Amino acid sequence: MWKRLRTRFRYWFDGTMDRGTPALISWLGLASLLLIGLASTLVVAFTDTDAENNGGWPGVAWMSLLRTLDAGTMGGDTGGPVFLALMLAVTIGGIFIVSALIGVLTTGLNQKIQELRKGRSQLIERGHTIVLGWSDQVFTVVAELVEANQSERRSCVVILADRDKVSMEDAIRARIPDTGSTRVICRSGNPLVRADLELVSPDTAKSIMVLPPVGDDRDVDVIKVLLLLSSRRWSGTRPHVVAAVHDSENLAAARLAAGGTALVIDAEDIAVRLIAQAHRQTGLSTVFNELLSFVGNEFYFRDEPSLAGGTFGDTLHAYELGVPVGIRRADGTVLVNPPMDTVVAPGDQMLVVAGDDLLIRLAGTRPPINESAITSAPAQPPAVDRTLLIGENSRTAKLVTLLDSFVEPGSTLDIAAPRRPESALHGALVNLTVGHTHCEPTRRSSLEALNLGSYQHIVVLSDDTFAPGPADDRTLVTLLHLRDIEERLGDPYSIVTEMNDDANREVAQVTKADDFIVSTKVISLLLTQLTENQALYAVFTDLFDPEGSEIYLKPATDYVLPGVEADFATVIESARRRGETAIGYRLARHGDTPPMYGIFLNPPRTAPLVLGPGDAVVVFAEG
Repeated sequence: MWKRLRTRFRYWFDGTMDRGTPALISWLGLASLLLIGLASTLVVAFTDTDAENNGGWPGVAWMSLLRTLDAGTMGGDTGGPVFLALMLAVTIGGIFIVSALIGVLTTGLNQKIQELRKGRSQLIERGHTIVLGWSDQVFTVVAELVEANQSERRSCVVILADRDKVSMEDAIRARIPDTGSTRVICRSGNPLVRADLELVSPDTAKSIMVLPPVGDDRDVDVIKVLLLLSSRRWSGTRPHVVAAVHDSENLAAARLAAGGTALVIDAEDIAVRLIAQAHRQTGLSTVFNELLSFVGNEFYFRDEPSLAGGTFGDTLHAYELGVPVGIRRADGTVLVNPPMDTVVAPGDQMLVVAGDDLLIRLAGTRPPINESAITSAPAQPPAVDRTLLIGENSRTAKLVTLLDSFVEPGSTLDIAAPRRPESALHGALVNLTVGHTHCEPTRRSSLEALNLGSYQHIVVLSDDTFAPGPADDRTLVTLLHLRDIEERLGDPYSIVTEMNDDANREVAQVTKADDFIVSTKVISLLLTQLTENQALYAVFTDLFDPEGSEIYLKPATDYVLPGVEADFATVIESARRRGETAIGYRLARHGDTPPMYGIFLNPPRTAPLVLGPGDAVVVFAEG
């Protein structure tokens, strides 16, 4: 029986010890109390004089407590042998207990620190932005959110990813050393696991962004996260969710998983459309980067009751700061570059391009127009294109189809690549004639055999059979060869290049390529804009849709006489008469100067401006 009771007691004791640091501290505290109580009782029982001299049982207990905590206290003790022996026993027992207590506390603190470093503690925030997933895009996203929240006194961005919390924080701190008033908090967890998702307090968040992770199954992970969010029971106002898929074939499934409660964009489609639009309009990616970034000029919706009853054409000269480019109806419909006679109704908002919403200001009077500088010549008709596409990847077939809708009938597209893209060569095309030539893009002799001087435009695609880094390295070598061949031939052609990493774009600037398309950065900027304002989705849909109004860089000579001094108000008026909305210009002499490469958006209205034959005007226009 005693053995059975002993076994049960041992089992119970082991169970309490397994409860962690608080249980260990409790046992050590109990042991200290027992030691002090036993020693005090023995002193009172066997040493009447010593007990009375030290205040009886309470006084002896206090002395024993001090000796338990500090062994040096015993150095001044006086009394009989029994009293001194008992105090020595208390001191020795205290040494063991305190030593054990220090070890337990140290271990417990280390465990707590390690737990905090793992990023598994519950977040308590309100109005924060959640970023689910981790990739190189996260740095662009965080930097843009920091810029967007500069005017706020306190803001918070929370990242949940299946990575070490400290490594995430170190990486962000290295790339974005100054986050201003925005706190960036990282939590370690799998966004695909519901319990981990709860760590970042989604119920109180302002918005949620789903970033595709690195890997072949990134779209699958995005779809599963969207399913998890759509099936979740939300308390209070549900935050708006934005996400991107990289394969157009997964778009329908992703939107079905989102259940109509999230905005899902097609990253592949946007990248292809940007390349197709930019191949004849060098500098277009710089315009998009500024409009999609929170640095510089961006889109704002603005209530302007005083403009109600007038036409959209009238509003173009109604602003001193900011350029109106569209109207948002009271029912949420967005009209980008509508017909100039479109009436602004009460309750409508103006869509304005400006550096900040605080910098939008109506003009007191209509600015004067220099009629003598406006050209009366018709716009230059589009010409037949000869375009060379160097390299091929999974987006080639879609790019060829889209180019066919942009170019004039009789245009030619030659694909120079190591592999023959069968799907791109046998598509149903109307305006393009497509051919293929075998080419190794990184070999100089292979490029020289292409008769590069016969082409007006060259597009270099990233090879997706390589990792993003090595693919950009190969693209850089190709660019160097192309630019050197062009200088030798003396036949200028434009070069538009697809890059994977925006950091490599800075290195590639030495090649003086006319334009770089970094689709990952564009997608990151677009997701961030939609995270802050979902109403902009209709604007971006219109811009990337061939049926709507797109951004064009058209020859400045279509609007003002070359070499004649004018101002931007005159450029706006000239574009208005053509049914277009001018938002800026590009100076050819600054075309190689980073970071804007000669692009000036929302310039001063009345500052003197002289545009030459090589310059361009940035406009919203149809076709």
